[in-house]
Amino acid sequence: MIIGCPKEIKPQEFRVGMTPNAAREAVAHGHRVLMETAAGNGAGFTDADYTAAGAEIVATAQELFARAELIVKVKEPQPEERTRLREGQVLFTYLHLAPDPDQTRDLLESGVTAIAYETVTDAQGGLPLLAPMSEVAGRLAPQVGAWTLQKANGGRGVLLGGVPGVGPARVLVIGGGVVGTHAARVAAGMGADVTVLDRSLPRLRYLDDVFGGLFGTRYSSAGAMAELLAEADLVVGAVLIPGAAAPRLVSRAQLSTMKPGAAIVDVAIDQGGCFETSRPTTHEDPIYAVDGVMHYCVANMPGAVARTATIALGNATMPFLLALADKGWRQACADDPHLLAGLNTHAGRLTCLAAGQALGIDVMEPALALKG
Repeated sequence: MIIGCPKEIKPQEFRVGMTPNAAREAVAHGHRVLMETAAGNGAGFTDADYTAAGAEIVATAQELFARAELIVKVKEPQPEERTRLREGQVLFTYLHLAPDPDQTRDLLESGVTAIAYETVTDAQGGLPLLAPMSEVAGRLAPQVGAWTLQKANGGRGVLLGGVPGVGPARVLVIGGGVVGTHAARVAAGMGADVTVLDRSLPRLRYLDDVFGGLFGTRYSSAGAMAELLAEADLVVGAVLIPGAAAPRLVSRAQLSTMKPGAAIVDVAIDQGGCFETSRPTTHEDPIYAVDGVMHYCVANMPGAVARTATIALGNATMPFLLALADKGWRQACADDPHLLAGLNTHAGRLTCLAAGQALGIDVMEPALALKG
């Protein structure tokens, strides 16, 4: 199979869809790998690294999309990239369709077979291709939250860990999944007073058993949310419903109860955000204020640590990438129901139920797509 990996063109996106190690593995399996020139530069991988791995360097994205049978990316295809997709081609990347009707329409019109990293599952009910970026984003959240809290950036001027004689910042993490757990661990490690809010009692028990006194836990209710928002210096939104739009858990009216200069980091912004006042921002212009509360809503947070994130993502995607290339997408998905769960579009039909419900589009069962 001819596998193509273009340079990411989303603003300040420095990750790349294939590492040189992944290219080497694919070539060893008998496939051809096309890399757009300079695609890996942002993550510290040169064209020479890919050439040494057996890949071919292609001068333009147009040529790469025209020649490749399987396109491997990181972020959702941007409008100009979507015009290059075609029926019979396979796209393997993050999509986040539920809050993005324009992208969904373009993918359906192209006829491309699109498999989304974020809806591929595993035997334990997890999301193995979303997890590494959730880990990165979770660990970044307290770091960027601490920066947002600095007075020069519009924040309260509060040091996350405090100093002797001065108490630490209070951090509220909404959601105790992968993102929330990593955010809580890092924030607590920085010395903050951290509380994790979640509706799953089994998850809260797990967090309490594993992390003990490192951070606190509370069952999520309207009363608990109101109380903790009013006390918080930093709030991390870490709620996920796989494939669906993120639930809006904090209204604009509730911002008035927060401290002036408090900070919000909405890690769920890729799925639309879990604060009513969230809107996507970029690394170039990451924060904005609403009613005196600073919002950090960068839609590709892991791109800030592109090398770490690229290697972590490559480790997770490689087995699935090789299966798609070795067997073709139909056989690979037939053999692995967890990969089939990643199928979002095929031949002009939407095959992701959560995205269909969010967008009001009829959905075809993924299994039916396998029948051709």
